[in-house]
Amino acid sequence: MKKVIFDKKNIVVFGGAGFVGSHLCEQLVKTSKVICVDNFSTGTVDNIRMLMQNDNFKFVRHDISQPIDLKTMAELADFKIEWQGIQEVYNFACPTSAKNFDDLVINTLDANSLAIKNILEIAKEYEAKLLHLSSAVVYGPRQSGNALIKEEDQGIVDFTTPRACYDEGKRFAETMCTTYRDHYDLPVKIARTFRIYGPKMLLNDGQMIPDFIVNALEGKDLTIYGDENFTTTLLFVDDAVDALIKIMESDKNEVYNVGSDVDYKLADVAQKIMDMTASKSKIVHKEPLMFMTELGKPDISKAKKHLGWFPVSTLDIGLQKTIEFARANKRLLGNDSKFE
Repeated sequence: MKKVIFDKKNIVVFGGAGFVGSHLCEQLVKTSKVICVDNFSTGTVDNIRMLMQNDNFKFVRHDISQPIDLKTMAELADFKIEWQGIQEVYNFACPTSAKNFDDLVINTLDANSLAIKNILEIAKEYEAKLLHLSSAVVYGPRQSGNALIKEEDQGIVDFTTPRACYDEGKRFAETMCTTYRDHYDLPVKIARTFRIYGPKMLLNDGQMIPDFIVNALEGKDLTIYGDENFTTTLLFVDDAVDALIKIMESDKNEVYNVGSDVDYKLADVAQKIMDMTASKSKIVHKEPLMFMTELGKPDISKAKKHLGWFPVSTLDIGLQKTIEFARANKRLLGNDSKFE
């Protein structure tokens, strides 16, 4: 890794205009120079609009399944990449849409193969630390019982199902990351995230929590894509970002579960949101969406031991912050705003 010559290190966040990526950018830009690369497949310009006023933040619209040479880009001249290099790379570049999953399957394949290859090559070129955002889907569907999933557990994924481009794709992307790590002796880390929620999640996309909140505020039905027994863990986005930064800062190049080990019934969460918003809405159930399935519960003891990390936001606090954001940004939330 090139030594930091100037006052701040250079960090690239691929997929930085998405839900979690944009929250991460907001934290990183406080101490570093941040390059956000996104093609808006599921991210939006509204997620990073305020950051664009910051001199330490630069946005590049690009599909990273195609190669890119950051040091030759005129808009990044102020970051002096040819001398300073890149110190850290975060990879969030993968579509995450429940309702539009079928329309994005090729994009998803590209993200979990071509894109990760290009990102790993960038990390190798600059000898930069890389944190790859993986997913709990690598463990396969939730199994019966209440056992916590450890990082060494091997899940079962059917690699021929319609959603395998994401599930098996995430497994293949991890294989690429660990192969580059071991073959080139690169500082590559992996975070397997479980269900994360909070401000700036996509609306009307089947993610349920943001739709619950907006529909409760508008007196509309709250739709659960599954039956009354649909159970999930929920991690507030601030806690997720804290974990990701701690993993990057760690001297360990390993895999970590990032999630909450507390289970909730989605129907109970929906009712809590209605209570918190004094809503007269009602809960309805519909057929499950292919992309929105029950995930297992993570064992987060490794993150606690190695990183001193654990979730600190209660469900009430997280939901209240998400509700406040929805109230303040109702116009923005109703507009799928992207660059023309």
